[in-house]
Amino acid sequence: MQISTWVRIFLALIGSVLFLDGAILIALKKIHIGTVIPFLLGLFFCIYAAFYYHIERFFFYHFRWHSVWRFGWLCFWIWLISLGYFFNYLSKNNMQAQNIAPVKAIIVLGSGIENGQPSATLAKRLDRAAPIALAQPNAKVVVSGGVDFGETISEAKAMSQYLQQHYRIPASQIILEKQSTSTELNLKNSQPLLNARNITIQQPIAIVTSDFHTLRAAAIAKKQGYTNITMLGATTPLETRYNAWLREYFAYVSGWALNEY
Repeated sequence: MQISTWVRIFLALIGSVLFLDGAILIALKKIHIGTVIPFLLGLFFCIYAAFYYHIERFFFYHFRWHSVWRFGWLCFWIWLISLGYFFNYLSKNNMQAQNIAPVKAIIVLGSGIENGQPSATLAKRLDRAAPIALAQPNAKVVVSGGVDFGETISEAKAMSQYLQQHYRIPASQIILEKQSTSTELNLKNSQPLLNARNITIQQPIAIVTSDFHTLRAAAIAKKQGYTNITMLGATTPLETRYNAWLREYFAYVSGWALNEY
C-alpha cells in the first residue's frame, strides 16, 4: 500500500510538470511533437495517478487487457531508455570547440524568425557562427532560410541583419539563401551560391545549427555530397531545450527508418 502511494505521488508530480510544460509551449504556438508528446504523457500520468486503484483493478480482472497493459508499459520503458541514450549522446557530442580549422564557408541553418527577428534558437546559432566568421574573414557566411508563415522578410535577411548589427560582419562576407524551408533545402540551395564563388562542397565547410540538430544535419549533408564538414552546435535555450531534443529524437528515428540519410 505504501509503495503504491509513493508511485501515485511520483506520477502526479512528473505528470504535472510534463502537462504544464507542454500546455505552456502549445499556448505560445510552439506546436510540434516535442510539445504534444509531453502534454499527452503528462495528462496520462495525472489521470493514472488520480484513478490508480480503479485502473489497476480493471486490468487485474481482465486478463487479456492486463497483458496488453503490461506490454504497453514495457514498450514505454524501452522507449524511455533509448531516449535517455539519445539525450546523453547529444550532451556529450556537442562540446563547444574552441579552435576551428580554416574553412571556405560557414553555412548557418535557419530556425525561424518572430516579427522579423531571429528566434531565440536561431539567435544562438548566429552567435555561434559569428566568432568563427570574425576570426576567418575570408570565409563566406551563408545564411539560409526562406519566408516563414506570417512574416514579410526571409530568415536569411533577418539573419544577415543580425550579424551585421550585433557583430559588424560586413555584408560582402554574407551570402543570402532566401528560398529554403527545411534542412535538406538549406544545404541543397546553398550549393549553387557557393559554386558561384568558386567554393565546392568538397572543400572545408562549417555547418552551424543547434546542438540537438548536428547529428541529423551531418547525415543529410553527407548524403548530399558534403565531404569535409565541421559541425558546430549552438546551445538550445533552456526553456525549449528538452522539447526540441525530444522532437529531434523522433525526426532522427523517422529519417533513419525512411532511409533519408
